[in-house]
Amino acid sequence: MQERPFQVIGIGAAFSPTLKANLYESSRLSLAFDATLVLIHVGEDSVEKRNQLDEILAPFKKEGLGYAYVFQPGNPVESILEAAQKHQIDLLILGALQRENIVNYYVGSIARKITRKAPCSVLLLIKPSIERVPCDHIVVNGLEAEKTKQTIGAAFHVAHRLKAGRLTIVEEIRQQEIAIKAQDDKSLRQVTLKKEKLKRREDMRVQQMIEAVPQAIKEGITIETQPIFGRRGYSIGHYAEVVRADLLVMNASKSGSFWDRLFPHDIEHILTELPTDVLIIQ
Repeated sequence: MQERPFQVIGIGAAFSPTLKANLYESSRLSLAFDATLVLIHVGEDSVEKRNQLDEILAPFKKEGLGYAYVFQPGNPVESILEAAQKHQIDLLILGALQRENIVNYYVGSIARKITRKAPCSVLLLIKPSIERVPCDHIVVNGLEAEKTKQTIGAAFHVAHRLKAGRLTIVEEIRQQEIAIKAQDDKSLRQVTLKKEKLKRREDMRVQQMIEAVPQAIKEGITIETQPIFGRRGYSIGHYAEVVRADLLVMNASKSGSFWDRLFPHDIEHILTELPTDVLIIQ
């Protein structure tokens, strides 16, 4: 696992009512990860815009924040993706306003498109704050997939840097794996035994990934595992909402094939209704 997975952080800097909060959040994260901040504005360059951004970032510049501007007119999705590629951004931050009248439009047409095609990890912020809100509880997917080990490692790195005290790894088990319907006492016992066997299997697999994480970044973090039976993506999103997690960390979806376009990915359920801030690891 990389010691510093996020060395260059990008933020879509739109001159909206949440600009200051978004820049404060991204600046704090850049300082926490010892990363350079790249501000991507989809629009023309101007002295007025630079002065406004400089004024907002002034307190963080005093703390040692290094940052750069990218002014790129054009289509928002294409411009941000191009800038992320060109400037080798490791983590792209997008503000997703959680309001009924615009959340479906914003998440569906902008953030979702960027998330699907981003060449880097993406952090979706639903409630950016000027005042720092501590990140205490992180939930991360532990599903059986090629990228999960990397995702869990990244979640621990984030927890370590943000001084989170608790990290829960959720093992989503498909209901189809039970393959038995509880119709009487005998079949109910079979279902119970099957579930316990699957839980033990998943816990053993997840424990092996936890052991592979360097001890130095696990110190001071309470580590929990939680098996859940249900639809992948939907179940973990609901769990993160119920336990009031501060951050949900997920694998990025594969993309490109016909089947990928036809059927929703695990992450699509999350993007439909963001339960909390969501970090998607590429």
